[in-house]
Amino acid sequence: MRDVARRAGVSHQTVSRVLNGHPSLRTETRDRVLAAMDELSFRPNRAARALVTSRSTTIGVLVSKGFEYGPAASLQAIDSAAREAGYAVDVAHLDDVDADSIRSALDRLLAHGVDGLVILAPQTQTLSEIGHLSITLPFVTVHSARAHDDHRLSMDQSGGAALATRHLLGLGHRRIVHVPGPDGWFETEARVRGYCGEMEAWGCEPELQLSGDWTAESGYRAGLALAGDPGVTAVFSSNDQMALGLLHAFREGGRRVPEDVSVVGFDDVPEAAHYWPPLTTVRQDFPELGRRCVARLLGLIAEAGTGPAGDSAGAAPDVVPELVIRASTAPAAAPSSAP
Repeated sequence: MRDVARRAGVSHQTVSRVLNGHPSLRTETRDRVLAAMDELSFRPNRAARALVTSRSTTIGVLVSKGFEYGPAASLQAIDSAAREAGYAVDVAHLDDVDADSIRSALDRLLAHGVDGLVILAPQTQTLSEIGHLSITLPFVTVHSARAHDDHRLSMDQSGGAALATRHLLGLGHRRIVHVPGPDGWFETEARVRGYCGEMEAWGCEPELQLSGDWTAESGYRAGLALAGDPGVTAVFSSNDQMALGLLHAFREGGRRVPEDVSVVGFDDVPEAAHYWPPLTTVRQDFPELGRRCVARLLGLIAEAGTGPAGDSAGAAPDVVPELVIRASTAPAAAPSSAP
């Protein structure tokens, strides 16, 4: 910092004010300091700043191990939002969901001096174990079993499933089968609730296929079982990868999409627009979720000096998904009449 100060012709206190975004500096002074930093390839030392400020400007993220699109996109969104706010992200992946693995991952993040935690654990068992531990740092959870949890942020998964189901019902479909995700996931449970609630509101009987595991292969197996049933005119898949498997199975089984059977997915993965036919799906706004998550956590960190984290924050509203209509859905075909 003193090297930068000499190059810019200012005091090292002025350099410190530039680093901390102090609003009282003149624009030309700030520009001169920033130019000196560039010339000297200066980068602030987070460890040194933490010794002075007692803040590491680092957020810890505890994330279940896996490669599903939703959690991966949530993590990317949180990382981007944190960097925009001037924070680094330290990620600890859970190898298992037992208490020892969770405690070990938390201990590693705490040893790195993180200022707060984001718990990105979509499985109910993981959050159940975390609930038994005493977390003293400010934290937010991207999922929670309790709708009024003050630490919770999430997508409106149930509302998104209702959107998808309502779209199919509005097209005249009445026998709509839902292919759910694996048991024990918050997304699975919420999307089943949304589907069943919308079906019942229209006076239709919900019909659940055996649970998949988020993969295209499990969707393909579900599709093979459904392809031989001409009474099924629409399927709502709990994610886009399983919907891809459904499209494959229906084509193989001689069921045309969308002429014979309509298919809706969930997530709007980047490839969904290039499935054949392009997939109607529910888009989740992961960047918005990341921004809200980081903003909420930083608010809790700021409050932590005056009282328990989250005491005055209140529960946050869910991020609302949107339906993206493409070519995999169409009005239900009129039933054929006997000659």
